[in-house]
Amino acid sequence: MTSCNNSIPQPLIFILAGIPGLESSRGWFSVPFFLVFVITIIGNATILCIIRVEKSLHEPMFLLLAMLSVVDLSLVSVTVPRMLGIFWMNVKEISFNACLTQMFFIPSFYVMESGILLAMAFDRFVAIWFPLRYTTILANNILVKMALAILARAVAVLTPAPILAKRLESFQTNIIAYSYCAYMAVVQIACGDVSNHIVYGLMVIVASVGFDLFFIILSYGLILRAVFQIPSWEARGKALSTCSSHLCVIALFYSPVVFSVLAQILGYHMAPHLQIIIDNLYFLVPPMVNPLIYGARTKQMRERMLRIFHCHRN
Repeated sequence: MTSCNNSIPQPLIFILAGIPGLESSRGWFSVPFFLVFVITIIGNATILCIIRVEKSLHEPMFLLLAMLSVVDLSLVSVTVPRMLGIFWMNVKEISFNACLTQMFFIPSFYVMESGILLAMAFDRFVAIWFPLRYTTILANNILVKMALAILARAVAVLTPAPILAKRLESFQTNIIAYSYCAYMAVVQIACGDVSNHIVYGLMVIVASVGFDLFFIILSYGLILRAVFQIPSWEARGKALSTCSSHLCVIALFYSPVVFSVLAQILGYHMAPHLQIIIDNLYFLVPPMVNPLIYGARTKQMRERMLRIFHCHRN
């Protein structure tokens, strides 16, 4: 229950604080954010171009990687420009309806990315357990259905967020202590009983990230079981190498979430600006690093990129 002595009605404009407590350093923060944005755009666009041009890469693993790149590009496009606007031009105002729009799209892309990582774990499971039926099980029509299911889940899970936020009638302030409109950040400054909003927020985490992470762990448990039944050490190493890139991406994507949840469970309270920086990392670091990991650790992608650079040199 959040009570307010001097509440204000639902504002037409919210003020995005950026990173409270570090206003004097926002110029320094803008540099890495801008570099992250540029590297993410170039890296993911390169991945998409290579997969589109190279017909040998038109197989399930790389088509899922292309989906991941599309979502990564979408995620940084709806987050970083707003952050840079705050840091560079002090453009902190956002209309209530624009805030609701951000509240839907930003977490939707995050939930989609989590779903694609689960699909990629299933891809590796099928490749290890059923190698002879791999292309049959993961035919193009199945990949389309998986993509539609990932999209449908994100829409179903996140659609209530702006609807519930729209019903909040009074607020303590119109200042949001973030550089984007986060659902729980808006709920935290609302007045009155917000228990149903908190329950919904927890349900979103469980129904998306929690669900995906559980089945990813299960998939890799079965993968490891199959791999260690292979008698040849060389064959084991080759089988595990096909999963290494994906495991790196999974660790990078879920680590900040797990860290935040564990910190709250253990009662560790981080400084507000540190919490906001970590929350920003959810949306910034994985989209930048994903193409670098897959480009460096996936043989087919690495060979294709080396051929491109070799042609440019000549």
